Amino acid sequence: MHYNTNEEETCFLSLVPNMASARRLKRVAASQPGFINLKSASDSAGSASSRRKRVNKNKKKNWNKHSDINDIDEFLEDVRHQERTTGGLLSEKSDDSLFFLDIGQPKKAEQKEEEPVEGKKRKGKASRPLRIDLILQHDSLVQPPKDVLAYQQPNAKKLRRIAQKAEQLAAKGVVPRRQKQLLNRRPVDRTVKKAVTEANNNPDREYYDIWGQESKNTADPWYLQQTGKKLVKRPEKLNEKPSVLPAVEVIAPGGSYNPDFFSHQALLQEAHDIEVKKQKEEDKIARQLAVNRADTATEETVFNEQVEGLVEEENEEEEAALDEEEEDGAVGAIVLADKKTEKKRKRERAEKIKEQQRLADRRQNDRRQQLFQLRSIKASIKQQDQKTQAKQIQRKAKQEAQKAQPRRLGKLKFQPQDMEVQLSDELAGSLRRLKPEGSVLKDRFKSLQKRNLIEPRERAKFKRRLKLKYVEKRAFREIT
Repeated sequence: MHYNTNEEETCFLSLVPNMASARRLKRVAASQPGFINLKSASDSAGSASSRRKRVNKNKKKNWNKHSDINDIDEFLEDVRHQERTTGGLLSEKSDDSLFFLDIGQPKKAEQKEEEPVEGKKRKGKASRPLRIDLILQHDSLVQPPKDVLAYQQPNAKKLRRIAQKAEQLAAKGVVPRRQKQLLNRRPVDRTVKKAVTEANNNPDREYYDIWGQESKNTADPWYLQQTGKKLVKRPEKLNEKPSVLPAVEVIAPGGSYNPDFFSHQALLQEAHDIEVKKQKEEDKIARQLAVNRADTATEETVFNEQVEGLVEEENEEEEAALDEEEEDGAVGAIVLADKKTEKKRKRERAEKIKEQQRLADRRQNDRRQQLFQLRSIKASIKQQDQKTQAKQIQRKAKQEAQKAQPRRLGKLKFQPQDMEVQLSDELAGSLRRLKPEGSVLKDRFKSLQKRNLIEPRERAKFKRRLKLKYVEKRAFREIT
């Protein structure tokens, strides 16, 4: 139930002075000589013996403790009851809503005699609601409180400010940027009418190709972009495949179960070349890691290494003395150097200017001579262009060749799969005696790596974090 607390406080404040004036009137009337007290003697004796306790009403905590508000509570409860039952105070209701004129029970209209129908219920029982529905009905006539949040609008102040600004701009004649874009849009041709869908049973209708290309949409491109019907332009890089290799490579003719002799020998030669190449790489690593006998230490080399550094000190002292003399001579030369005279400075300046002039004249002569070398210069330029074009062709050919090679996508390098080939004595004459080789799953996995779709990987190695601990069980001890 919801009540208006402001009205209750107003009623309480208005009744407090009335209570005080009523008590004052009772005391004045009781003090009169002709006043008759209707209370019993015991009540009068108790009241005379016990005096009224004096309480400081200035303290807020004493207001409810020492104030009699029963009559106010009764009044407020009566107000609430009237609001629940009648929807408001009875004193504020009009006479027409409270009273009515009783003119007796109205006469029932003469009903026509109708034939009874089997299975048809009476109208009274059909229109009477159930008791359980009456209990669940809301019997309070108090209006529910007003939902303030239902009337609130998010960003109302901001929207109001934007509307005011738009009105000011419209009053000045300024067109907003959004409105200007809408006005500057290309007009759409409205003369094109939509094709009317013809009936399926019409033999004269046009033939519709399901697999044909879709007709281009003639709507406004800006509208298509805003509504999301126009697809984003796909980058050209996404149309390129990461590799030009086919998904499934066809094996050489020599790999058949009953191959030709020459094709089988060619396949064996290819496998032989791969094995020779691997063997050469292994031999190269073995040679690099092999120990050279000539580099082993002998007694003489060990003795020279031990004696190294033990040189006579006299030779060192002589060399130190010679170095000191040379340094003293250099310092003396620096100190005794004569100062340049003004005449010498002028001569050096004149020689410097003369050298610059000579170089400028030489450059000018070279430019003049180049006029007579135009034919040779053109030939050199043509030759340089040919070299550049050859390098470009070579670079493009290298790029095309690299498209067929696996790229370095991860930290591991691609390792090609071992060639599956059978020797001459292992060939089977029919499919029934053919022995299966290789794995389809491994072949597909290597194909994905070779076509740059996934990076080369290796199986994760299990690394034990904790050491194994061996314990002899009791049963084992009993056996031994």
